[in-house]
Amino acid sequence: MNLSDDDLILPFLNQAQTYQEQGLYSETLGCYLQCLEFCQNRWGKEHLTVITSFHHLATFYHANGRNGSAEYCYVKALEITRRVRGDEHLDVATSLDRLAYFYRSQNRHNEIEPLYIEALTIRRKLLDAEHPDIATSFKRLEHLYYSQNKYNEAEILYLEALGIKSKLWGREHPDIATLLNKLAEIYRYQGKYSEAEPLYIAALEIRWNLLGKEQPDVVTILNNLATLYCFQGKYSEAETLYAQALRLIFLNQEHRHVTTILNNVATLYNYQGRYNEARLLCLQILALKYKLLGENHLDIIPTRNNLAVICHSQGMYTTAESFLIPAGSMIEKLQGKEHIDFATYLNNRVEISRFQARNYYKWAEYVLQEALTIKRKLLGEEHPDVANMLNNLAVIYYLQDKFNEAESLFIQALTIIRQLLGEEHPDFATSLNNLAFFYYSQQRYSEAEPLFIQALDILVQQLGTNHPHTVSVRHNLADLRDASHSEN
Repeated sequence: MNLSDDDLILPFLNQAQTYQEQGLYSETLGCYLQCLEFCQNRWGKEHLTVITSFHHLATFYHANGRNGSAEYCYVKALEITRRVRGDEHLDVATSLDRLAYFYRSQNRHNEIEPLYIEALTIRRKLLDAEHPDIATSFKRLEHLYYSQNKYNEAEILYLEALGIKSKLWGREHPDIATLLNKLAEIYRYQGKYSEAEPLYIAALEIRWNLLGKEQPDVVTILNNLATLYCFQGKYSEAETLYAQALRLIFLNQEHRHVTTILNNVATLYNYQGRYNEARLLCLQILALKYKLLGENHLDIIPTRNNLAVICHSQGMYTTAESFLIPAGSMIEKLQGKEHIDFATYLNNRVEISRFQARNYYKWAEYVLQEALTIKRKLLGEEHPDVANMLNNLAVIYYLQDKFNEAESLFIQALTIIRQLLGEEHPDFATSLNNLAFFYYSQQRYSEAEPLFIQALDILVQQLGTNHPHTVSVRHNLADLRDASHSEN
């Protein structure tokens, strides 16, 4: 029996694995380099075994923090694969994914997208539409778009997939329901609530028709639709759907989503001003999580945050801090101070501790600047969370009479939201309202009024006339007109 090429390099790879398990860094690297040299000498520099050697080296360098060397090896492996296999080969798609994985670990998001797109294109051309590798490739691109808030690109991706799969299977198929639900999520993130609702309902109806109304598969869609209704201020409809989802969970003994939905119900109660019910429910959730996960698990943190917000809404400031501060300590211990969750904690700390700390404004300004620095580093300049931080810092500047700094940040936040979410999103209306209120407080009525009007038009269209946000902006506009008339 003849030995294959892979058999000939196996001793190098096995020895490298043994050294690696023993923590012998230099010896491991030496084996991988010997393997590469052996392959190049025996078969030349453009051979499948050379590609394999570069992949092993890349993985080793990456795992040990030698990112420059890792990138060189990933790129080299891709280049050789193209020359050996041709541009349209599944091995090229695999090499593209490996390089993209490396770039993702470096937060080099702009370089990932073309790699994922090319890999997906290759697989669609060479594989059947139902092949799992296409689904995996699709999900990678989908997650990238989500992480970058590229909702327009994600929308195009889902519409294309929906068209292809509808032709293959028709509309009554579980995968069609999944795609409709995901497309609805995209529309919800974009603030296109009226477009999201019928898609959620269609996804629900497909699931019900195929599986019946007592199956747990619809829980996620029920939860998503209920959350949409919360955003629209349709609180009674949301509560009904949450109750329906919980009933299915307990009926089918599928408890994976129970704390998520209970947490959403608590948020709903908080929106409605039902603070005691919200607080008691969050305490139940916290006790359940302690029992299931222990007291030092990351999933504890969101519930402690919610309890802090609810207690703060009730004027229970010391209790609010007692829930929030330990959550911050957990984040620092488990994830570190350079994590996005720590920046969110700092932002919440400023809100919860409002006017409780000595020299509050200076302290709040310092803490928010620290949080903003973290979010900019991790998310980039153009992200909704960065816009939110800019807005919060602008408020602190305003309260210190630093009006020029405040105006600049309000405008920056508005610009980011416009660019990312468009001019029909409720968050854009909120940002307009913030800038308008600033101008109003400065008696710059002619600048404030058109912004209030624009914000009100958006909210009426997206959330309805009686939504609390709509009512608030309408009151602001009325107050401005009263003040303007009084001066005249």
